[in-house]
Formats: sequence, C-alpha cells, structure tokens
Amino acid sequence: MKKITLLFLLLNVSFLFAQKEISGVVRDNAGLPLPGVNIVEKGTSNGVSTNIDGAYKIKVNEGATIIFSYIGFTKVEKAATSARIDVVLSEEGGQSLDEIVIVGSRTAPRSNTTSALPIDVVSAKDLASTGQATFDKALQYKIPSFNTVQTPVNDATSLLDPYEIRNMGPSRTLILINGKRKNMSSLVYTQTSPGRGETGADISAIPTDAIERVEILRDGASAQYGSDAIAGVMNIILKKSTTGGSVTIRTGITGKGDGEMYGISINNGTKVGEKGFLNYTVDFSKTALANRPGILSATDEAAYWGVPVATTQAYLSLKPDGGNVNGSPETAAAKFEINGGTQLSENAELYYNAAYIFKKVNSFANYRAPYWRTASSFPYLPSLFGNGTLSSYQGYVPTFIGDLNDYNATLGFKTNKNGWTTDASVTIGGNSQTYTVTNSHNRSKYSDLNPEQLSAVGGLGSHALTDFVYTDAAQTTYSGQNTFKPGGTSFNHIVGNLDITKELSDNVSVGFGSEVRTENFSILQGDFQSYAGVGADSFQGNTPANSGTFNRYNIGFYGDISANIVKGWLVNGTARHENYSDFGSANVWKVSTSIKAIEDDKLTFRGSVSTGFRAPSLHQIYTEKSQSTFAGGAIAVTGIVNNVSTTARGYGVPKLTPEKSTNLSLGFGARPIKNLSLTVDYYTIKVKDRIVLGNLVDFGTGGNAFFVNGINSITSGIDYVVEYRNINLGKGKLGFNLSGNYTIENKIDGAVNNPASVTALTGPLAGQTVFNATQDALMFTSRPKFKTILGANYEIGNWGVSLNNTSFGTTKFKQADFTNGGLFTEFKTAQVTDLGVTLTATKSVTIALNINNIFDVLPKFTIKSDGSASADAIVNNPTLLKNEWNNITFDGRYPVTSYDGSQFSQLGRLFSLSMNYKF
Repeated sequence: MKKITLLFLLLNVSFLFAQKEISGVVRDNAGLPLPGVNIVEKGTSNGVSTNIDGAYKIKVNEGATIIFSYIGFTKVEKAATSARIDVVLSEEGGQSLDEIVIVGSRTAPRSNTTSALPIDVVSAKDLASTGQATFDKALQYKIPSFNTVQTPVNDATSLLDPYEIRNMGPSRTLILINGKRKNMSSLVYTQTSPGRGETGADISAIPTDAIERVEILRDGASAQYGSDAIAGVMNIILKKSTTGGSVTIRTGITGKGDGEMYGISINNGTKVGEKGFLNYTVDFSKTALANRPGILSATDEAAYWGVPVATTQAYLSLKPDGGNVNGSPETAAAKFEINGGTQLSENAELYYNAAYIFKKVNSFANYRAPYWRTASSFPYLPSLFGNGTLSSYQGYVPTFIGDLNDYNATLGFKTNKNGWTTDASVTIGGNSQTYTVTNSHNRSKYSDLNPEQLSAVGGLGSHALTDFVYTDAAQTTYSGQNTFKPGGTSFNHIVGNLDITKELSDNVSVGFGSEVRTENFSILQGDFQSYAGVGADSFQGNTPANSGTFNRYNIGFYGDISANIVKGWLVNGTARHENYSDFGSANVWKVSTSIKAIEDDKLTFRGSVSTGFRAPSLHQIYTEKSQSTFAGGAIAVTGIVNNVSTTARGYGVPKLTPEKSTNLSLGFGARPIKNLSLTVDYYTIKVKDRIVLGNLVDFGTGGNAFFVNGINSITSGIDYVVEYRNINLGKGKLGFNLSGNYTIENKIDGAVNNPASVTALTGPLAGQTVFNATQDALMFTSRPKFKTILGANYEIGNWGVSLNNTSFGTTKFKQADFTNGGLFTEFKTAQVTDLGVTLTATKSVTIALNINNIFDVLPKFTIKSDGSASADAIVNNPTLLKNEWNNITFDGRYPVTSYDGSQFSQLGRLFSLSMNYKF
C-alpha cells in the first residue's frame, strides 16, 4: 500500500513553466472545419486534437513552434506569436514520415520520426488505390511485413483468410479500433494450411470506406496492450468527418470471366447537436465464385483410385476437371459502421463507435467422383444424386454454407483536469459462425453409432442388418438427410479500460491504467445426423460431448513513462501485470529509445527491447471436434482433443500455458531533404512455449491431435521503407515508394517439446512427434522469404496514375502426402504488377480503374529433393515425379497451389471499376 501511495505522489508532481494558451480553427481549402487534426508543440509530446468544429486550445511554452498535421494533408508549422492562430491545410496524397501516430506509446502521441518504434501509416486514399475489394487484401499490397492468402481447401476458413505480420501467425497481432481491442473471430484454423491452430480478428469485415487511416506498430507491445501483441499492433482509426460524404459504386471481374463483384458503399457524417458528430458507413457487396480447378488425366485417375481407365475416361469426358470447385468462394456481405462523439464541456467529451457485419459464404468440398463414393458400396446413391439408374449417378459435391456475424461497440468518456487526461471506456464485441452442409449424406451404419447415439434412435433392435439411415436391409433406400446443420462457434468479450496520462513537464510524460476483460467461447452443437456415426459427408457436426460454453476473465495493470533525457534523446519504459482466471499471472516490460542524430528529424536512431506474452485462446483450450482431413490420398475423419478433457489427461497431454516472448528492434529514420524519407528496422523475436495444433498422434486408439506448447521459435528480419514525393515532371508531380521485408531466419529454436507420454511410446508407436516436418514448413517456410513493393504514382491535372510491383519471395512446403521424406515443394519468386488510373471528372465525381496482376502471374512450384539419394531418384525419374505431383495436388485438382497453399492468392488478373460521388 505504501508503494502505491508513493507512486501516486510521484505522478502528481507538477512543474511550473511560463506558458501561454493558443486557440484557433483548422480548415481545409474549401473552408470546411477539420476535426481530429493533430496539433503538437514542436520538440515535445504536448499535443491536442481539433474538435468537431475544427477548433482547438493548447498551452505551449513561450517561443514555441506548433505543428499541425492531418493524414492526407500537408503539414504546417506556425510560431506561437499570438493568442489566436487559424490554419488552412492543403490536401496532399501519400504517406508522410512525420505523421502523428497514436499507437506505440501509452503516454502522448508522437510523430513517426520521433517515435522510438517502427510504425506504418496507411491512409484511406492508400487503401483505395490498391483496387482490392477488402481491407485485408488492400494491406497485402501496401505493407511488406503483412501477409494473407486464400487457402485452397476452404470449409470454415472461407469465412476469413489467415493473416500475419512478420511471419508470426494471425493470433500474435493485436487489432484495435480507435485504440480499443477488437474481438477475435470464433474460428480456429484446423486445415493443413498457414495459420493452422490459430485464430485472429476478422479484419476483412471492416468496411474500407469507414477507415480514416491505419497505424501498424511493427514491434512487440504486450507491455503496452496485453496479450496477442507479440508481433505488433494494428490500430484502425475511423473517420470523423461531418462533411464531404460520398457514395461509391464498384464492380469487377477476373481475367477468366468469373468472380464478378458488385458493391455499393455510403460514407457520410453529420453534426449532432452543437458540439457532437456522427460519421457512418454502409457497405453492401457480392462476389461470385471464381473457380480454378485442374484438368485431370484419365490414366492418372485410374491409377490413383485403382479403377479401369475406361471408367475414368467416361467420367472425365463429362467433367474434365473432375467436378472439383476450388478458388475463391461466392461471398455476400453487409457492413455497418458508426463513429461519433460529443464535447460535453471544455474539458470533457463522450465518444462511441459500433459496427455490425453479416457475411454469407458458399464454398464446396472436394467432388465425390462416382469411383470414389461408389454405387456398389452405397446402393442408394443413384437415387439420391441421380434418377435412380446407375448411369445417371455421376457423383456429387457437398456444398458448405457459412454465416458469419461480427459486431463491436465502444462507449467512452474522456476528461482533462489539472493536466491529467482520464479515458474510461467499455467495449463489447463478438463473432459467431454457423454452418450448413447441403448435397451430402450420412453414410453411417448402426455399427458406426456409439451407445448414446444408438439410444437416441431406439437401440439396435430389429435394425441389426440395416443402417440407421436405410429403410431396407439391402441398403438401397436412403431415408436420412441431405442437408445438415453441423453447428458452429461463437466468441464474445467485454472489455473495460481506464487510461490516465499527464505531461509532468516538457520532458516527462506518464501514463498508467487498467484493463478488465471477460471472454466467452461456445461450440454450437449440430443436428443429430450431422454428427451421428461418421457424420455428414465432408463436414461432421459438433457432438453434444464436444459442445458447450466456456469463459474466463483477466485483469491487467500497466505503468508508462516517457522522458527526454537530454534534448533529442527520448526514452520510454512500460511495465505490465496481468492475471488470468484460468492460468495465473504474467509480468512483462518494454524499454524503447530514439536519438535525434541530426536536427529537424533528418536522422533519428531508434531501438527497443521487450518481453511479451500471449495467453492461450479459449479456442485452443476447449476446441474438440471431428474433422475431415486429406491424408494418404484419401479423406480421413480425425479428432481434436479438448486440452482440459479427461481424454487429454489420459493421453498425458499437459495443460496449456502462455507463450512468452522477447523482442529486440534496432533501426533509424531519415529525412535528408523535404520530400525524401527512409526508415530501416532490424528485428528479432524469440517465442518460448509456442502453442501449436499438433500432428496426429496414435496412442494405440487411433490418431488424435491436440494443442500443446510444442516448440520455441526465433524470427528475425529487416523492414525498410523509402519514399520520394513531389518530383516535378512536366505539369504534374511524380512520387516513388520502395518498401520491403526480408526474413533472415524463421525457424524452430531447439528440439520439439513432445509430451512425456509421446516420447514414452514404444514398439510400432515409437518415434511420433507433435510437430513434424509438414507443420514446420507451414509455420516457418510457407510465407515469402522476402516481399518487396516498388511503386510510382503520377498526378497531372484531373488524372492520376499508379503502378505498383509486389514481389513475393520463395516459399517452401513439405506436404504430408509425399511418399519420401526428402521431398518438398518450392514456389519460385513471383512479381505481381498492379495498374491504377483515376479521373476526377468533376468536383463531385471520381472514376477509378484498376487492373490488378496485369500480367496474369500465378504461383508456380517445383518438387525438389533435400539431396538424399532416394529423393534424388524420384526427382530425376519423370514417372515417379508425376506420381508425387498427383499425391500433393489430389491427382491434379489443385495444380496451382498444391493441397497446402501457396505464397499469394491465385486468381490471376482482376479488373475493377469504381465511381465515387461526393455529396
């Protein structure tokens, strides 16, 4: 108690200096007020923002210079020579090195050059210029360290693609909306694809037109923001404008003539009362299926399935692609976002934001060819998927329908009294996903049902010779369902935040606060026939035993101090304590610094060192399910074991503990001349007790997977950003940008931490591991070795042209279906070129045409050997090599990506056209 009292006494120390109050209004070229403009006393952390009317008040030292900056506008500096300073900001495209950023410090906001941390700032204009339909895909072509890719086998993953910063997986980047934690998705990725075993927030659900800018902190930040911030933090700042609303109509199509996209969005704002504002966005879109299957070989299919060539020839003459549907699924989405606030008094304001998103996705399982699911094995199939005759049965393709609902809302109150700024808020958020499987069947027999399921259908009784979905002993008539509700998942949280900051002097700022969070995760039970026996073909439902609702709570406290030790040398320190109801406490810290080597931000060195943690998600602790996976050339039903179940304890699976990390970052920012900026940052991230969804382990009762703190990892690399703007060329202005991420190492650190029960297995079961070569590749080498973005933009009169080249470096996969452990696939470096043209036709109308991937580049992989004699023999033998290719592409059904994925999405050329009309 004495320590706490002493802390508060120290925080209340005040320093008296000669200061003066400056006030005024900030407007744009049209004379309209600009709310949210950043106003900072130069060389200090003293700053404020304009209110809804563009007005501001700030106390500064005598002789001070005031900096006015706003994303998308030219920065203005004014000497504080009078009590009133009104400013007009002019629009200017592109990103500036010295934008004021909020993320990265829990004290006062700072410019990007004086920040001790690497931060990317992406404006709404930058996002729109990519021509991408969703926010996550726009970031893919703007931020080198950000990666996301569509998975080749979709199922529930079709609702949101896994993404990551610095190759750390989707669960290690914290997402904030206006500085407040956004809820995670309820989906945990279980397919053999990048992101396996993890979950993240659904950023694709955020309407791009609602975003003012995005701040991406590329550094560990658990000490500042809590769990999930090991790789960094993404802070999405929503628009505040009450004027200049617009409607955007957009459409697009792929170069193959499919994947048609239509969308309309409205963004507008209004004043609420005399001192309030409300900005809102409504976005509706629909994207048709884009299908990219391979053309199958009748000879290879016959050998693959062990059937006569005549059988496969007859089938493939009707369906050359085998009937498979894979690529980008049909998606419809409705998105709503509001952002508002009101000035209650000179020193108090109320703020709020809320969003609701509904998304429906239709995707498909692998086509069940008639020689895969045969009429001889299931005599009712010709009647269920044909007209009853054997010749009419040509197989079937189960359809997967996913419905996603995502919402978040924040209500907060901020005051400033005696120099203390207090910010109190409550945030709620949730995500639910429910599934439907159609055009399928449950092929189970009574012998496949467990005792509880037998009891539910009245016991074995007279059905001893029949299946529970058959009406006759000959099994020719199917009486079960062909549409199933396999259940789903849901997640929600409630977060309370209290943040208090004060600038004790020109050189010292402090901040401290607390966060309380409750989380609930539910596994939703499916209907009986979706899970009974082997369940619905293609996607088994959640059983009663696997379903339920699980929750926890945590409370955290942090303290932050930022000080200019001497002029030009900034040091920032943060410490945090967290306590979780389900596993205990975590203590983490961070120290960062920046040194201005040359005045006027011409050269600044920066660095940070920190510890971090990530709590195991409720998804990872409680997920238990049966799932279909592709292995050994066939679809197999395997299980994931709940981490705290009696089954897990019986297998000797230890309870999950938090991941622990150490981050180091060193770099510099330079602005040698007005329009040239450069940042370079080296980073290394070590994660101990990293949680993985393990490989299938057979304890003598069949294969099961489970989550385990299975490995330690080390990731290091270099990020760089170079921008040169406003080069006079003719009557226009030319700008260049070069940015990139290069991975130095990304690998397991030490041996796999197999549970003792796994290492103790003997005989035929000996030698198993929870983390094999396939998973190692998915986690570490399946992301590009490097990624480079080189772009140029030219603006002349009413026209704007941009050309961007994104290079995706090599990636490596080690598919489980190779017959030789020395084989792997390597995707060679690929360059995707995007062209954008905009025309400001009138003061109100802007038309934009984008051609993404204009050269129709697709991922290309080759099968390689690790140098062993047996693997070399296969690579050098065309027949054997073709067999391996068939194994990893499901006999050619996934010729571009293989079954496990690729380093970028594979749809090829994409045309999009939009028209924006300003009110």
